[in-house]
Amino acid sequence: TNSIVATKMGMSLSDYVVTEAGFGADLGAEKFLDIKCPVGGLKPKALVIVATVRALRHHGGAKPEEYNTPNMDYIKKGFENLEKHIENCKKFGLNAVVAINNFYTDSDEEINYVVEKCASLGVQAVVSKGWGDGGNGTMDLAKAVVAVIESKKNNYKQLYDWNLPVEEKIKTIATQIYGADDVTYSP
Repeated sequence: TNSIVATKMGMSLSDYVVTEAGFGADLGAEKFLDIKCPVGGLKPKALVIVATVRALRHHGGAKPEEYNTPNMDYIKKGFENLEKHIENCKKFGLNAVVAINNFYTDSDEEINYVVEKCASLGVQAVVSKGWGDGGNGTMDLAKAVVAVIESKKNNYKQLYDWNLPVEEKIKTIATQIYGADDVTYSP
């Protein structure tokens, strides 16, 4: 993720600032939302989760040689991973937009499934064709993100109170974001 200074400079020069906060709504987004935003006094208005059909196949159990072959069984199983990232974002008061980073090996059936499943979770999924069509292929995604911002429905909040002991903060992250049952400590 970029620095707080860079983000604030961007905010002073533009109507919208986009930060690529790192991998996943568990690792990258969690650090951005739990550390950078509170320290910098930042309050994000939107969050985008980038997903690929290929990654959903992977998370659904596909072997590497199957990553580029359409398979609805893998997509349905793999969607569980994306669903957890969506759930994590909601814990911060943010209803994410899912960008389906589109590739030529994606089938319409797979894409439609992801769009429909996201909609059933109250999240808009948008096909982003930047890989094949450049900036023109990302216009629908940009419009969806602006619509979320202008709706003012997102209300960012920290996952935990910074005044809690560090052990409680760690437990909150481990149980709420990563799905741990508990945390134990040793020297």
